[in-house]
Amino acid sequence: MGVSGSGKSLIGSGLAARRGWAFIDGDDLHPELNVAKMTAGIPLTDDDRWPWLDIVSATLAGSTDGIVMACSALRRAYRDRIRAAAPDAVFLELTGSRELLWQRMSARPGHFMPASLLDSQLATLESLAPDEAGAQVSIEGGPAEVLDRVDAALRDERPPVPGTE
Repeated sequence: MGVSGSGKSLIGSGLAARRGWAFIDGDDLHPELNVAKMTAGIPLTDDDRWPWLDIVSATLAGSTDGIVMACSALRRAYRDRIRAAAPDAVFLELTGSRELLWQRMSARPGHFMPASLLDSQLATLESLAPDEAGAQVSIEGGPAEVLDRVDAALRDERPPVPGTE
């Protein structure tokens, strides 16, 4: 999970390859109307996101094997909606400075998400809370370095203790 430009697709596909799991890019599950809005530089509303999150949730819940899903899941409510259908979901929040994110977004021509929407994504972002299964991982450095941190975070990840949420 993370804002646009954080490397969700790159790191997610790398993690899936390392684990021998399937990889799905949540961006590919957006309804056409959502893609059109983002392409036009219009931030999505919660009403735009709910149907997409339901598709993401159903995809995760329907998997019987390991799966890595790249999904922004910027707000706690979005992650809660995903967990309602896929309670074993673990979220890895890819974090980086605004400058690094802007640089990465600006360097990917043809992507439907323009760099102009970065600030709205950062304003929407609610980082993982201590009671959520997952971890924050810095995107500083190259992909192999980030993937090593992801692997370490997954080894250290412990699900929340029932009753402490």
